[in-house]
Amino acid sequence: MHDSRMIIGKSKKEIDKMRAAGQLVGSVLRELRGMVAPGITTIEIDRAAEKMIRDAGALPTFKGYHGFPFSICASVNEQVVHGFPSIYKLKEGDLFSIDCGVTLEGFVGDTATTVPVGTVREEWQKLIRVTEECLERAIEQCRPGKHLGDIGWAVQELAESHGYAVVRDYVGHGIGRQMHEDPQIPNYGKPGKGPKIKAGYVFAVEPMVNLGGHHTKVLSDGWTVVTLDGQPSAHSEHTIAIMDDGPEVLTRVPVVHQQSVVMSCN
Repeated sequence: MHDSRMIIGKSKKEIDKMRAAGQLVGSVLRELRGMVAPGITTIEIDRAAEKMIRDAGALPTFKGYHGFPFSICASVNEQVVHGFPSIYKLKEGDLFSIDCGVTLEGFVGDTATTVPVGTVREEWQKLIRVTEECLERAIEQCRPGKHLGDIGWAVQELAESHGYAVVRDYVGHGIGRQMHEDPQIPNYGKPGKGPKIKAGYVFAVEPMVNLGGHHTKVLSDGWTVVTLDGQPSAHSEHTIAIMDDGPEVLTRVPVVHQQSVVMSCN
């Protein structure tokens, strides 16, 4: 585990900037979710993401990152993370994981979700639900005085209680001016272990949960990570600021209800 002295705390002003980046990438992800349907190609979704990000005066963080050629990671079914957008047409019953990052005024927001394409078998729907619940449980641990091991344990304990496996080869991370900062944040761990969490830290927490075993491999493109057993995987991620009174999820955007735009007559 990384030494906690390497973790870069953020000032209130820096967290304000990270909040703006987080709200932008959260809004982009919400739009991309709405595009997911049978017949759309994953490269169309990537292009839409890049346009939205650049139109908002931000940069797609992933594009060019260590040579990654796209603005989103597009991972389908047994693909865990880092999938390449392509001319693949999403089809009914697929699981589609979208991971997206933006850099706005020098700070990064990073978020991911897994979307069912059309009607998906119940077993796979449940995998998404549990993965999202793992993230919510992990967020609850992002409080001053807790330990990094508490975050990993929250994910591992819930995922394994459903018979799923958490990916061990890829982890969450600190985030700020760089997409990946210290510390590494595994999705497994022991409660009370690891560096103590302090106010001002900002984490990207991202459970990756497999229906089968935890083993993965990288495809020949050098990026796309798949489950070794070919079973599907789900991914959920938020950027979270640790405030004095607990976690603030910077990438969670308010749900827009249609009725909220109705003007009152009186």
